[in-house]
Amino acid sequence: MYTILVVDDEAKIRMLIRKYAEFEGNLVREAENGMQAVEMVRKEPHAFDIIVMDVMMPELDGFSAVSEIRKVSQVPVLMLSARGEEYDKIHGFELGIDDYVVKPFSPKELMMRVNAILKRSQPAKEAVVQHDILQFEGLMIDFTGRIVTVDGKRADLSPKEYDLLFYMAKNKDIALTREKLISNVWGYDFYGDDRTLDTHIKLLRKSLGPYSKFIVTLRGVGYRFEV
Repeated sequence: MYTILVVDDEAKIRMLIRKYAEFEGNLVREAENGMQAVEMVRKEPHAFDIIVMDVMMPELDGFSAVSEIRKVSQVPVLMLSARGEEYDKIHGFELGIDDYVVKPFSPKELMMRVNAILKRSQPAKEAVVQHDILQFEGLMIDFTGRIVTVDGKRADLSPKEYDLLFYMAKNKDIALTREKLISNVWGYDFYGDDRTLDTHIKLLRKSLGPYSKFIVTLRGVGYRFEV
């Protein structure tokens, strides 16, 4: 059982998400706006396994709320928005959110995404004694420590950038289709919206600096981590 914080100023939306989340055996708590959500997390920074956060809300919008929450907690966040512009998605991912869902949405798909995030975010049950590390020129990827350094300086990647880089690096020199990347990195079936993938590739390349050259675009297919 997981504890999910649902933040939305629309009671109907909160009720819909609660219905499906509780059906799967989860505990749901609610907040009507970003300000209330921030206060709840500040009081109990480890109380929630994931936050489903709307963007447009009174008092404090979702982006500002996530920014404040990140000061005290790294709890996974899935953003909800009636806006699907790339700028909004990029802004959210730069803040460290894990996924972005555009309204109107399918409750079943939403829970599928929530479960995929929760599955990835759970710590490994068995400790790994030896670190799994790959080095490509000045790019060092520590899978065990979840650390990436660029020319000796630690790169500040979002959770999804880590997941994407780790998967691509472990499958280096292999052509990876968009469908395969989304299925394996996001953990759910491909639904045709590949803008999320392209946005993360763009952010990842920016984070890798000179080593963005390792991420090669395969026109009409997907990407390849080529060394």
